[in-house]
Amino acid sequence: MEKSAYGISHHLKFIIPSLIGVFLFMTPVSTGDGMTIPIAVFAGWVQSALAGQLSAIMMIIIVLTAIMTVIAKIKGSNAFQKTPFFHELFYKSTFWTITRVAAAVFAVMVFFQLGPEAIHGADTGQTLLGDLLHVLFAVFLFAGLFLPLLMNFGLLELFGTLMTKIMRPLFKLPGRSSIDSLASWIGDGTIGVLLTSKQYEDGYYTKREAAVIGTTFSVVSITFTLVVVSEVGLGHMFAPFYLTVIVAGFIAALIMPRIPPLSRKADTYVSDSADGTNEAIPDGYNVFTFGYKKALDRAGKETSVYKFFKEGGQNILDMWMGVAPIVMAFGLVALVIAEYTPVFGWLGLPFIPLLEVMQVPFAEEASETILIGFADMFLPAVIGASIEAEITRFIIAALSVTQLIYMSEVGGLLLGSKVPVSLKDLFVIFLLRTIITLPIITLFAHMIF
Repeated sequence: MEKSAYGISHHLKFIIPSLIGVFLFMTPVSTGDGMTIPIAVFAGWVQSALAGQLSAIMMIIIVLTAIMTVIAKIKGSNAFQKTPFFHELFYKSTFWTITRVAAAVFAVMVFFQLGPEAIHGADTGQTLLGDLLHVLFAVFLFAGLFLPLLMNFGLLELFGTLMTKIMRPLFKLPGRSSIDSLASWIGDGTIGVLLTSKQYEDGYYTKREAAVIGTTFSVVSITFTLVVVSEVGLGHMFAPFYLTVIVAGFIAALIMPRIPPLSRKADTYVSDSADGTNEAIPDGYNVFTFGYKKALDRAGKETSVYKFFKEGGQNILDMWMGVAPIVMAFGLVALVIAEYTPVFGWLGLPFIPLLEVMQVPFAEEASETILIGFADMFLPAVIGASIEAEITRFIIAALSVTQLIYMSEVGGLLLGSKVPVSLKDLFVIFLLRTIITLPIITLFAHMIF
C-alpha cells in the first residue's frame, strides 16, 4: 500500500482502537487506593460484585480444566481436533496433566476446607483461592478481552519501529517490547506476561526474546510497589524507594539478557513460518513515517468485529484455564514450604556474611526474607515488617520488588504460558536478580538513611 493509498478510514482504524487500548492499559487514573489503570478499576468492580462467588467460580474453572485435560489425554492426540484452540488448551503432556489434576484437588480441599490446615489455611490456600485468584479472574476477564486493542491495530508496529534504537543496543530486544514493559509498569506484571506470551505465539519474538521480556520486564506495578513499602511502614518514603527500585531494575535488565540462562536461549521462533519483525527502515522513510505506515498496514488487516471478540474470548479462556491451575498448584506448594518449613531460612544462611559485610542491621533476620520471595513477593515484606531497623526494612522491601519472579503469580503465569522458561530457569533467574540488585539497593539505602 503506497502512502497515497491510505484514506481517512485507515488512519481512524489505527488511531481509535489504539487510543482506547492505551487508555485502558496504560493511562494512570486516581482511585481511593492510589493510582492504577482503567482495566484494574473494571476488575475491581467485578471482584466487588462477585465477592461471595469468586472462590467457587475459580474452583469450578480449575476442576473443569482438569477433567477436560484428562479426557483429552485419554482420547490421545486426536482430541478436539475439529477445534484447534481447544486441542491446544486441553491436550497436554503427562506432567502438565498431573499438575492440573493436583490443582483441582488443591482447589476442592481449600474451598471445602478439607485435609490439613497447611493446604487450606489463611496464609496458604486461602491466600490463593480466596484472594489472588479473585484478582486474576477479574484482570484476565478484561485484559483478555481488550488485549487485541494493543496488539492488533498497529500500536506495537509503531512503537516497535520508534523504540528499536533504544531497546536493541541496551537490552538486545525488539522495539515493540517497550509496550510490554510499559503495560507492566503502569498496570501489572501479569499483563506484561500475557502480552509477551501472545506475541511469542504470534511469531514476533524469538524464544530468547520472549524469555528475557517475560522474566526481566514483567515488572511490578507502581500500585503494588506502594502496597509493599506501606507494609514495612515506609509509605512516606515512596519516592526514594521507587527510584531505588527503578535503578536496580534497570541495571538488572542490562545484565540479565547477557548472561546464562537467558543468553543461552535459542534465537529461533515458535514455528518455522514465523519471521519476527523486520526492523530495517526502507529508503524514502524516516523512523516515524515507516512505523506509522506499518501501523496502518496492520490495522488494515482487522476486518471483523466478530473476530475481535472471538480472539478476546479465547484469550480469556486461555488465561483462566491455562494459567489459574498452574498458579494454584505451584503457588500453593511454594507457600506451604515457605510457611511450614525452614527451607527458605536455610537457603538464606549464605547471605548472612554478605549482609554483614554490607553493614545491614539485623543481618540474620533479614537473611530469612531474601529467598522466601520466590514463593510470594509479599512474604518478605510481611516477615520483615517486624524488624526494628528502617534501613533493613527498606532493603527487604526493595529487593522483593526487584526480584520479580515469584511463584504465586508471575512465576506461575510464566510456567503456564508459552514463554520458554522452566522452573529451574526461573529459580536461577530469581537468584541472579537477587545477587545483582541487593548490593545496588543496599548502597542506595546507606545513602538515604
